[in-house]
Amino acid sequence: MSDILKIDHVTKSFDDKVVLNNISLTIKHNEFVTLLGPSGCGKTTLLRLIGGFETLDQGHIYFEDEDVLNIPPNKRKVNTVFQHYALFPHLNVFDNIAFGLKLKKQPKEEINKAVMNMLMLVKLEGYEWRNVDTLSGGQKQRVAIARALVNQPNLLLLDEPLGALDLKLRQDMQYELKEMQRRLGITFIFVTHDQEEALTMSDRVVVMNEGLIQQVGSPQDIYNEPINQFSASFIGESNIIDGVMVTDYEVVFEGISHPCVDHGFENNEKVDVVIRPEDIVLIKPDQQMIQGVVTDIIFKGVHYEICVMVNDKEYVIHSTRAKHIGDKVSLKFGPNDIHIMRKSDA
Repeated sequence: MSDILKIDHVTKSFDDKVVLNNISLTIKHNEFVTLLGPSGCGKTTLLRLIGGFETLDQGHIYFEDEDVLNIPPNKRKVNTVFQHYALFPHLNVFDNIAFGLKLKKQPKEEINKAVMNMLMLVKLEGYEWRNVDTLSGGQKQRVAIARALVNQPNLLLLDEPLGALDLKLRQDMQYELKEMQRRLGITFIFVTHDQEEALTMSDRVVVMNEGLIQQVGSPQDIYNEPINQFSASFIGESNIIDGVMVTDYEVVFEGISHPCVDHGFENNEKVDVVIRPEDIVLIKPDQQMIQGVVTDIIFKGVHYEICVMVNDKEYVIHSTRAKHIGDKVSLKFGPNDIHIMRKSDA
């Protein structure tokens, strides 16, 4: 796939606070890319720069190889869906969706056809004459998405569009948005702080923190191969342990040598060891393995979240089998469950 968007060494500040710090990123045609990070990390600012709602301090943004610095928002083939819908309360569903087409003075027959196609796409057939104030939150979000898509943008920007929905509806909309993107072949850039949304929907995830891009990769890569402490801790839960990479394929932590699949480190290099909670199995105490004591247990529905204290460190384990507070246990995991990261301040 060719690139639709190139962000080249972009910097943006507000009142002497650097919000985006010299970031670069390329996005391909027909990709579903998610900007993921905590509040204040710069993801919405980046979206607004792409849409033309903010101006750059430094750098360039290229849309299909054209520098868009001097192109106003209404001239870019980009549309935006906001978290709070931004629908026109005095217009019905049909007229909200048709608004952009009417501004372009398209023929009435073409507008009618395009709007009805969008209503089918977002599963709101029969709602065209309803007042938007009578709709549920999920239905309003569908109207906002249809209004953006009816203009046939090459790129759709979505700024936390599911944040105001309840859990079940949000999960349903995740799948529907991904299906829409596949069917239409439009590039989506989606902003969220919700890790599940990012992993569920994306072709690639861009992890951001404090105005910097921390990691870019597929959901599988981001989850299974975090490159620093921030990525490891922000995407899902992680046990991060101090270790020493004695040699290739061998790491020592908690005073025990463990085989692993990682290599390319210096001998005796200090490293961070990452083990996901679902990759640890609790067994009877074994002196050849890491031993600890259960200090807490919480039922999460599909699994128990069990805390085990090892020396002065607390490990979190997800298990379908319950334990009791005070139980003495050992932690069992294999070489493929251990991920090694270089030490960093992230």
